[in-house]
Amino acid sequence: MKLIKRSGTEVVFDREKIYAALVNANTAVEDADKISEGEIKKITDRVEKKCEKLRRAVSVEEVQDMVEEEIMRLGAFVLAKAYITYRYKRALIRKSNTTDEKILSLIECNNEEVKQENSNKNPTVNSVQRDYMAGEVSKDITRRILLPEEIVKAHEEGLIHFHDADYFAQHMHNCDLVNLEDMLQNGTVISGTMIEKPHSFSTACNIATQIIAQVASNQYGGQSISLTHLAPFVDISRKKIRESVKRELAEIGVEDEAAVNKIAESRLREEINRGVQCIQYQVVTLLTTNGQAPFITVFMYLGEAKNEREREDLALIIEETLEQRCQGVKNESGVWITPAFPKLIYVLEEDNVREGSKYYYLTKLAAKCTAKRMVPDYISEKIMLQNKIDKNGEGHCYTCMGCRSFLTPYVDEDGKPKYYGRFNQGVVTVNLVDIALTAEGDMAKFRAVFDDRMRLCHRALRARHERLLGTLSDAAPILWQYGALTRLPKGEVIDKYLFGGYSTLSLGYAGLWECVYALSGKKLTEPEGEELGLEIMRMLNSYTAKWKAEENIDYSLYGTPLESTTYKFAKCLQSRFGVIEGVTDKQYITNSYHVHVTEPIDAFDKLTLEAKFQALSPGGAISYVEVPDMQNNLDAVLGVMEFIYDNIMYAELNTKSDYCHVCGYDGEILVVEDEDGKLVWECPNCKNRDQAKMNVARRTCGYIGTQYWNQGRTSEIRDRVLHL
Repeated sequence: MKLIKRSGTEVVFDREKIYAALVNANTAVEDADKISEGEIKKITDRVEKKCEKLRRAVSVEEVQDMVEEEIMRLGAFVLAKAYITYRYKRALIRKSNTTDEKILSLIECNNEEVKQENSNKNPTVNSVQRDYMAGEVSKDITRRILLPEEIVKAHEEGLIHFHDADYFAQHMHNCDLVNLEDMLQNGTVISGTMIEKPHSFSTACNIATQIIAQVASNQYGGQSISLTHLAPFVDISRKKIRESVKRELAEIGVEDEAAVNKIAESRLREEINRGVQCIQYQVVTLLTTNGQAPFITVFMYLGEAKNEREREDLALIIEETLEQRCQGVKNESGVWITPAFPKLIYVLEEDNVREGSKYYYLTKLAAKCTAKRMVPDYISEKIMLQNKIDKNGEGHCYTCMGCRSFLTPYVDEDGKPKYYGRFNQGVVTVNLVDIALTAEGDMAKFRAVFDDRMRLCHRALRARHERLLGTLSDAAPILWQYGALTRLPKGEVIDKYLFGGYSTLSLGYAGLWECVYALSGKKLTEPEGEELGLEIMRMLNSYTAKWKAEENIDYSLYGTPLESTTYKFAKCLQSRFGVIEGVTDKQYITNSYHVHVTEPIDAFDKLTLEAKFQALSPGGAISYVEVPDMQNNLDAVLGVMEFIYDNIMYAELNTKSDYCHVCGYDGEILVVEDEDGKLVWECPNCKNRDQAKMNVARRTCGYIGTQYWNQGRTSEIRDRVLHL
């Protein structure tokens, strides 16, 4: 069994330290208030058993809370007071150097919490450590100076989660939908250098990767680009290549239009190959200023093309993108593996979704890629046009920003819909499970607690909004001055883009499954549970609508993809309410509205049910089905894709894609318990447990992680059941 110290360092649990602390406290009180040595041993035994029952690493604070409870159980109130007083004094001393301790522990790679905070950051790399060091300082300033005390307290207690506090000290926002079209067609400036409109497809791809890197270094969330914005440059290259081929043939006395076309198209394909390869390899190999590859999503939507020529060229780019992603990238051993980024989204539409449709060959290729490399994910044009209707009464299909954060429909002052060039201001997530358990099954009390937590979330979201107010365009020129979002003059504030629906501000939610079960004893998969879950979703939306109407800020409901926070919330719930079967008996809580990972349910039933909840999560959501190796069953993959098109807006298929460097095993690497009860990854073939000698790729939900996860998320991954 392991213990997590305050610095984040993980050590072996030592019961003797509990015993020694009790002895020290006992000597500090009068003889009449002392407890016996047998009682000290009894408390030590009980605390140790409680820790073992949790089946995870426990924190020092959790252990101390248990000790206090056990002293009180004995009625030794004077001793309890002495123990609490000593603990308080030590806390005051530590306040001056907690940040220093955390920074030092992460530099030495001893901080278990930080090491597994982000599944796409390698904590041993200098650039990542530098980002984490800056993050610890930023979080410290945020806690002590920038945020209201009640928000800090609520965050630390796990009532809410104030996302990305490590970036809050700066005037930075969350996600972007990059206006790549504007930047490529009208030029941009990168690091003080003018970049003019490119004159070939391969150059456009190269510039796109530079833009991606610059954007990633000036915000902290996901970003998305559309391949449609690259499509016009295919024809520019085609014309250049044709002229070149004509000259070459003329030099040898050949004038054959058919030969020109054949050679030109062959060379054009080669250029498309190089351009797409540039994007894939640059994105995978780039390290931004926050120490990771850019969190980038590439959108593939034939319906965005402006004309038939552009549509045909876009199909060429999509085909090449899928072919290259299906192949993967080589690891250090030269083996083809699955990269985490770029995330791909493929839009299912009438022209590609059914056999016999014009672009069905692309959909078959997408199915093959999903079965092997876990992407692309799928947006249904049909359902999205129904869900995303603007004030003109028109439906729109567009990409999310990163893994799931969706903008709400927006019409500019000219009455035209606008999506590219918009962004999200930030996220605050409410722990729905805590509200339900605090209410103790009483719906009237639930609504009262719910209202107070919404007040906290609103205040925290206002802090995010107000932190961005007054930001000058100079803070991030690539975003605010050179077209990624807009083109403001130097020295101008960005305030007008924070109001009126241009950008969103996200109220996240987590643990709807456990919340409903705690309140009613029913699952979301049961009629009563489903209706209660939908009612809670409607309640959440009523608050965002109220705030939006009062403040002209586009608050939107967002299905949070908890990563490290799923573990934090679970630990806080266990600390406050104990272990409750079906509610707090896991090391994680369920993301957003999802059916619990252990619940046996058919893939099609799951998607049908979750579609109802997804429609009530306009600020972002994605559903998934867990599937086995599907590389030899592409018909089943295509069947799920067609079902997605007809039934749900946005969904993915979770497959496995792992590799062991020790024995060459290419299959699913498993999660097992070591002798201390800690979850570790193990090759089923050679029993290798060295994470440095294996490649593991898993969905954290919405995006792929490749740098491993904390114990809570690892436990959740282990518990997942197949839906197909």
